Amino acid sequence: MTQDERLEYLIKALLGDPACAYAIGSPIAMPPSHDDRRHLLRALMNVRMPEPASEEFLAIQDAYLEERLAERGISHVSDLPFNADGIAVWRGDITTLDADAIVNAANSQMLGCFVPNHRCIDNAIHTYAGIQLRLACKRIMNEQGHEEPTGSAKLTSGFNLPAAHVLHTVGPIVPTGIPSAHDRELLASCYRSCLELAAAHNLHSVAFCCISTGEFRYPNREAAQVAIDTVRAFRLEQPNRPQMKVIFNVFKPVDEHIYRNLLASR
Repeated sequence: MTQDERLEYLIKALLGDPACAYAIGSPIAMPPSHDDRRHLLRALMNVRMPEPASEEFLAIQDAYLEERLAERGISHVSDLPFNADGIAVWRGDITTLDADAIVNAANSQMLGCFVPNHRCIDNAIHTYAGIQLRLACKRIMNEQGHEEPTGSAKLTSGFNLPAAHVLHTVGPIVPTGIPSAHDRELLASCYRSCLELAAAHNLHSVAFCCISTGEFRYPNREAAQVAIDTVRAFRLEQPNRPQMKVIFNVFKPVDEHIYRNLLASR
């Protein structure tokens, strides 16, 4: 099966999938262009409820995502320039990074972003991991029986991502854009919870996205300072553990500049 055939198969399967039916109104025609088909597939994956899928569907989806990753290229942790503290700043697509774990800025339902083609990290991670990730998160939430608290963390497989695992954490929402002391404590708890869970599973590299910035409105510079301070404090408290490599992943040049300046001003 070619990649175009996989793409067409997946779209047709999802258009007829009861797990997507709630989000599909009038009949949707197959788009003529390859880019539009990719766009539609991502939208359908985004809205699909966390329900089981057939072995055939999963096999074709996995082959499709494997080829997409090959097209986009894997980013290797071993190629990143780490400082003496084992910390690196990297601007790039976290869904291409082969870290032991990447961190997802989740919401309290922890089922991923359901907004079609939304540009948030939660949407991207769930898209390129495949529908298995939402199912894994649903199992965790069903067992837990309540929404995910702010500042905690959960670990899942990375499925079709090059990262072996995904750490999911819910950051504080700062409606005013002015974080309180409690907001700072919650954000620090996100980083600490992820580091503790990674250490408990003997992971050697963790890539953090910029938790709570963007739509959650935590100021970028203040969030970066909390992130750096928490990672440094965790290292000091774990002197006898093998050093875990920490990557601060950023998407915008302004965030890269902030992190590099803060790390250099130690």
